[in-house]
Amino acid sequence: MRESPPPIKVQILGKEYPVSCPADEQHELLLAARYLDEKMREIRDIGRIIGTERIAVMAALNIAHELLQLRQRRGD
Repeated sequence: MRESPPPIKVQILGKEYPVSCPADEQHELLLAARYLDEKMREIRDIGRIIGTERIAVMAALNIAHELLQLRQRRGD
Protein backbone atom coordinates (compact mmCIF):
# COMPACT_ATOMS: atom_id res chain seq x y z
CA MET A 1 0.00 0.00 0.00
CA ARG A 2 1.29 3.45 -0.94
CA GLU A 3 1.50 6.06 1.80
CA SER A 4 0.21 9.51 1.05
CA PRO A 5 2.54 12.40 1.79
CA PRO A 6 1.87 14.36 4.96
CA PRO A 7 -0.30 17.45 4.51
CA ILE A 8 1.50 20.65 3.67
CA LYS A 9 0.69 23.82 5.56
CA VAL A 10 -0.47 26.93 3.76
CA GLN A 11 -1.00 30.36 5.29
CA ILE A 12 -4.03 32.42 4.34
CA LEU A 13 -4.70 35.71 6.12
CA GLY A 14 -2.31 34.69 8.87
CA LYS A 15 -4.06 31.41 9.57
CA GLU A 16 -2.45 28.06 8.87
CA TYR A 17 -4.31 25.33 7.00
CA PRO A 18 -3.03 21.76 6.49
CA VAL A 19 -3.84 20.54 2.98
CA SER A 20 -3.36 17.04 1.57
CA CYS A 21 -1.76 17.14 -1.83
CA PRO A 22 0.23 14.77 -4.07
CA ALA A 23 3.94 15.50 -3.83
CA ASP A 24 4.17 16.47 -7.51
CA GLU A 25 1.48 19.16 -7.08
CA GLN A 26 2.74 20.80 -3.88
CA HIS A 27 4.49 23.68 -5.63
CA GLU A 28 1.34 24.61 -7.54
CA LEU A 29 -0.72 24.36 -4.35
CA LEU A 30 1.64 26.77 -2.60
CA LEU A 31 1.39 29.19 -5.53
CA ALA A 32 -2.41 28.96 -5.47
CA ALA A 33 -2.50 29.55 -1.72
CA ARG A 34 -0.23 32.59 -2.09
CA TYR A 35 -2.45 33.97 -4.87
CA LEU A 36 -5.59 33.45 -2.78
CA ASP A 37 -3.92 35.08 0.23
CA GLU A 38 -3.00 38.12 -1.89
CA LYS A 39 -6.54 38.43 -3.25
CA MET A 40 -8.08 38.11 0.21
CA ARG A 41 -5.69 40.70 1.64
CA GLU A 42 -6.57 43.14 -1.16
CA ILE A 43 -10.27 42.75 -0.37
CA ARG A 44 -9.72 43.02 3.38
CA ASP A 45 -7.52 46.10 3.02
CA ILE A 46 -10.18 47.97 1.03
CA GLY A 47 -12.19 47.74 4.23
CA ARG A 48 -15.72 47.45 2.89
CA ILE A 49 -16.10 43.72 3.60
CA ILE A 50 -15.80 42.36 7.12
CA GLY A 51 -15.37 38.75 8.10
CA THR A 52 -13.04 36.10 6.78
CA GLU A 53 -15.84 34.03 5.27
CA ARG A 54 -17.22 36.96 3.28
CA ILE A 55 -13.71 37.95 2.18
CA ALA A 56 -13.12 34.35 1.01
CA VAL A 57 -16.37 34.31 -0.97
CA MET A 58 -15.55 37.63 -2.65
CA ALA A 59 -12.03 36.41 -3.46
CA ALA A 60 -13.47 33.19 -4.92
CA LEU A 61 -15.90 35.18 -7.07
CA ASN A 62 -13.12 37.46 -8.30
CA ILE A 63 -10.86 34.51 -9.13
CA ALA A 64 -13.70 32.67 -10.89
CA HIS A 65 -14.40 35.81 -12.91
CA GLU A 66 -10.72 36.04 -13.91
CA LEU A 67 -10.79 32.37 -14.98
CA LEU A 68 -13.93 32.82 -17.06
CA GLN A 69 -12.47 35.89 -18.77
CA LEU A 70 -9.29 33.95 -19.65
CA ARG A 71 -11.32 31.03 -20.98
CA GLN A 72 -13.48 33.37 -23.05
CA ARG A 73 -10.39 35.01 -24.57
CA ARG A 74 -8.97 31.59 -25.44
CA GLY A 75 -12.26 30.42 -26.89
CA ASP A 76 -12.91 27.58 -24.43
